[in-house]
Amino acid sequence: MDIRIFKKKDGSIVQLIDKEKMQDWPIELPLIFVEYVRSKQLDSYGDVKKDVENYLIEITKDVAIPRLINVLGGKNTEEIILALTRILEIAKKNVEMAMPIKKYLDGLLKDKNKQVVKLAQDGLNEFLKAEKKKELAKKKKIMQQREKDFLEGKITGEEYAKVRKEYLILKE
Repeated sequence: MDIRIFKKKDGSIVQLIDKEKMQDWPIELPLIFVEYVRSKQLDSYGDVKKDVENYLIEITKDVAIPRLINVLGGKNTEEIILALTRILEIAKKNVEMAMPIKKYLDGLLKDKNKQVVKLAQDGLNEFLKAEKKKELAKKKKIMQQREKDFLEGKITGEEYAKVRKEYLILKE
């Protein structure tokens, strides 16, 4: 069968592609599919949300990760370069979609091929930028709250200055 069907209590259904069919996809696509469904669709699945989530975990374990490991850990440099190029393009558009791939890039930094090393490093840099951006957003939120507290007289100038300094250091 080419699709997996989940029947909801209200009589409607949720259809997802079967994991066997994903074997024909480019290596990065199953992970992107899983991340897309998880981040954009999962909440709308109602009472079958848990079943769909389990199926996504199954796809990750049985299809996405093994195929990715086979290519990135393989000897075919052209295939590795093609996969890394695609992963980097995805990371530049939406870093969260490519995040599951991050842990496999470290091993490629020791590769003999300079282009593989460069692409792996570029990918890791994208993830680093995204993490820093996320951390900066957290610090900014905290800093804005502390600024509000300071203006209302709830905290001292020293406490506000400390939070502001942490934020500015991270921002650099």
